[in-house]
Amino acid sequence: MNHSDSRIPVAIIGSGNIGTDLMIKVVRHGKHLSMAAMIGIDPASEGLARAARLGMATTAEGIEGLVKLPCFKDIEIVFDATSAGAHVRNNEILRDHGKRVVDLTPAAIGPYVVPVVNIDEHLDEPNVNMVTCGGQATIPMVRAVANVAKVRYAEIVASIASKSAGPGTRANIDEFTETTSKAIELVGGASHGKAIIVLNPAEPPLIMRDTVYCLTELSASEEALSESVENMVARVRAYVPGYRLKQKVQFERIDGQRSINVPGIGPTQDLKVTIMLEVEGAAHYLPAYAGNLDIMTSAAMATAERIAERMLASQEKPVAAAA
Repeated sequence: MNHSDSRIPVAIIGSGNIGTDLMIKVVRHGKHLSMAAMIGIDPASEGLARAARLGMATTAEGIEGLVKLPCFKDIEIVFDATSAGAHVRNNEILRDHGKRVVDLTPAAIGPYVVPVVNIDEHLDEPNVNMVTCGGQATIPMVRAVANVAKVRYAEIVASIASKSAGPGTRANIDEFTETTSKAIELVGGASHGKAIIVLNPAEPPLIMRDTVYCLTELSASEEALSESVENMVARVRAYVPGYRLKQKVQFERIDGQRSINVPGIGPTQDLKVTIMLEVEGAAHYLPAYAGNLDIMTSAAMATAERIAERMLASQEKPVAAAA
């Protein structure tokens, strides 16, 4: 299908905080994407009301309502910002209709995608999973270390403002830890991964903070590791402007008479790498402290933009041949 404005029509399922923020990003900054429909299950949701004011199709009948919309036939990419449980059924219906899916829940039906690490490997997948907010923030750092030296163990601690964790986030806490831990290994490149999330109730709410611990080879170059991390931070910042290091990368050599007992590995002597991050939101719709939600929507949009770019390029080839 060729699109007159050279953009791919998209829909968002989930009219809560994440879905609404993503909608605003696509409307304001979509290069290869255009908003066609916003889907929810609460007729009184602010996200649906805002979408209607912006002139796009809306329904409060969930996935069934989306399928009934006249514009559904033209929609090619659907973002799912609901919950891991709801995504299973949503994906089945969308697959039956041949729609590409970008999954912002921890359902992990499709491969894990972190844009700066592995998006090019998964551009043709019918469903891609955006891991979790903690995963999007920390996996690039684990990969940056793994690009220089073997990572025996990686542990991430994501601390987010309690106010930024809505019902969907709270319902997915168990899936968060499981999905992020797996992705630290599969995408980040660590032999063993562990994820911890902290909902911080402090007032005023605190900006998202992430700490990444990696155990790597004692022979690894601290200079090379620091350079790799700083380069990766710059690449993430290209689509998440509020992403930054809080301080220089920290190193601790655990050797000599000392060793550290790592679960699943046992006593080991390593170079411990500590990376401290802060993620400030762009405040398109959500407060600036909600960097955990902003990095998810930013990563999802960056992923969909690359998929749409590839789709548009493939659509142009037959036209050029005919000319």
